[in-house]
Amino acid sequence: MTILVTGASGFLGSHICKSLSSRNIQYVPVVRGESSFVDCCKIDCVDESTDWSGALNNISTIIHCAARVHLMRDLSSDPITEYRKTNTFGTINLARQAADAGVKRFIFISSIKVNGDSSKPGRPFNKYNEKCPKDCYGISKAEAESQLLKIARETGLEVVIIRPTLVYGPGVKANFHSLMNLVYKGLPLPFGSIKNKRSLVSVLNLVDLIITCIDHPKAVNQVFLVSDDYDVSTASMVKHMSQALGKSCRLIPVPLWCYHLVGKVTGKMDVVDRLLGSLQVDITDTKNTLDWIPPQTLEEGFKETAEAFLLNRKK
Repeated sequence: MTILVTGASGFLGSHICKSLSSRNIQYVPVVRGESSFVDCCKIDCVDESTDWSGALNNISTIIHCAARVHLMRDLSSDPITEYRKTNTFGTINLARQAADAGVKRFIFISSIKVNGDSSKPGRPFNKYNEKCPKDCYGISKAEAESQLLKIARETGLEVVIIRPTLVYGPGVKANFHSLMNLVYKGLPLPFGSIKNKRSLVSVLNLVDLIITCIDHPKAVNQVFLVSDDYDVSTASMVKHMSQALGKSCRLIPVPLWCYHLVGKVTGKMDVVDRLLGSLQVDITDTKNTLDWIPPQTLEEGFKETAEAFLLNRKK
């Protein structure tokens, strides 16, 4: 069994490769540009014209992580076209070539944004909810999911779709890293009044689920939502970060109307909605279908992330 891992040099891809190596599972990493991987497949881009023939020899399973990632401020003049080039058409192209090459299983790392940007209080998303993407990234992933299941019906390629929530862990960047940096500096943060609920997933838990899906017979042509199975508010998340970093937690109870006022004045209501809103997922079906439970608790995940964060600051 040889696994092809696209996006191998990215945050998730690198953790997948590390886990596969520790389990003595043979894999081929696919990267763009320079890489620390010794035996890797290099490609210029992932789109509808990419030739994968040289990478698919003797491959049994593909873990497709490569994507145009979600951007808070996308400066492209035509963002939906750019997202589709990689996330939709690039994925479809790879899947069709994989089916032609005799690849058995295709594991697609999608996103909870296929379900939407926020869930209603007490009504977490599950796999049976209708797709309701709100942005270009979510739309491109949703379209790829639909086409992958169509390819599965037409060719027999076994498709597994995984929709992670916000992923964190050692080496995480973007908003999670920025928030952890603020907590580390001991700055007072205005989140004391936010009582939302958010589902997160540690990269260890996500990778464990992905590897479970490599050969699980009940994973075929299924959609799986994944989280740590423990939801936190924004305020609670900051407290967990503070504890993991060994810092005091300083939360100011700013009234929610202040956020809405700032959002309207600055034209950033979408940012405010994400900050104040809930995004919960129900992973009961994932656990029952795969007989799987997240091996790492949120506290353990935050501790591991904080240790890597602190170590990196010393370098």
